[in-house]
Amino acid sequence: MPDIPQELPEPDAVTRAHGERVSALIRREIDLAGGRIPFARFMELALYAPGLGYYSAGSVKLGAGGDFVTAPEISPLFAFCLARQCRPVLEDMNDGEILEFGAGSGALACDLLMELEMLDALPARYAIVELSAELRARQRERLRERIPRLLDRVVWLDSLAVEPVRGVVIANEVLDAMPVHRLVKRDGWRELYVHWTEAARFAYETGPLSDPRLQERLAVITADLGEENFPEGQVLEINLAAERWLAAVGEVLARGVILLADYGCSRREYYHPERGAGTLRCFYRHRAHADALILPGLQDITADVEFTTLAEAASGTGLKVAGYTTQAHFLLGGGLMEWEQHLAQASVIDRARLAQQILRLTLPGEMGERFKILALSRGFDAPLPGFSFRDERGRL
Repeated sequence: MPDIPQELPEPDAVTRAHGERVSALIRREIDLAGGRIPFARFMELALYAPGLGYYSAGSVKLGAGGDFVTAPEISPLFAFCLARQCRPVLEDMNDGEILEFGAGSGALACDLLMELEMLDALPARYAIVELSAELRARQRERLRERIPRLLDRVVWLDSLAVEPVRGVVIANEVLDAMPVHRLVKRDGWRELYVHWTEAARFAYETGPLSDPRLQERLAVITADLGEENFPEGQVLEINLAAERWLAAVGEVLARGVILLADYGCSRREYYHPERGAGTLRCFYRHRAHADALILPGLQDITADVEFTTLAEAASGTGLKVAGYTTQAHFLLGGGLMEWEQHLAQASVIDRARLAQQILRLTLPGEMGERFKILALSRGFDAPLPGFSFRDERGRL
């Protein structure tokens, strides 16, 4: 494994050895492919190779001892407001359920179930689709410790359920970790591939588009925004995996609402020339950087979500775009003011801590503006509280 930049912490011997194993796996794949693979395949192996990838191995990802934190890890406020979004959907149908993808540490599932219990709106079942056996064990232990009385409502699934889902589907910071294709404009559009160099490191090289759907997606993007708005040398990402995932979820949702929460923006913002290097970023020990080709299997690799394409794909499967807004506005519509009333009953120290959590989740410079919520529905037309403060579907 090549040396890492000085600004990043040096991995210990055990961690470095794991990275070497992941690197060797990717190199074998490159050799079998004839010398290079699309970046999307590199990202898929680095994150999800069975037993070795970042999300498949047993290292801690979330919290102070990991590489990053999510909104549910920062504060139960996120679950508090999300529960008030789930309640009207669950109450509208008998035996409604919640289906969460990639539950991480289990913080959201735990807090959400507790809030729904207080609201007398518990789902008949809380299903978690979790590929990582290690994360599944952590989720189960967290739920057993904090809400053992509700554990019998929770089930874990290896893949998307084939039976119809009626209720709420939640994907919080799931789509941004799906493998993306990276394209660059150099005398036309070329795809970025990864190869192994004589200097014993991974590097990029360009080649033809590896999937015909990329050309289809480019045609839509450039027709909408204008080819002239993409200068020579611009890099962009296209997430075909997210579209496939949404199509599969749309097929099993019989009735209810899908809530997608992630870093991202509309197509016009996403492909703006100011984002000339794309949106790809990596997280290692709470440090962000842009080199996805180092630390394979040891760091998180993400790309912002382009929500306009998801909204169009959803409409194509018969889903209705029911709301789109920033996290700050979602929390305001979902009960933030009610949450703040609890601060008056807390100690001075707790008030300061809770106020800091609110700021981190709502300030534009933190998660409040960069994080978006997209709601898709089928057979449910009632207003959604989380989008009552400001619905920005017009920006898609």
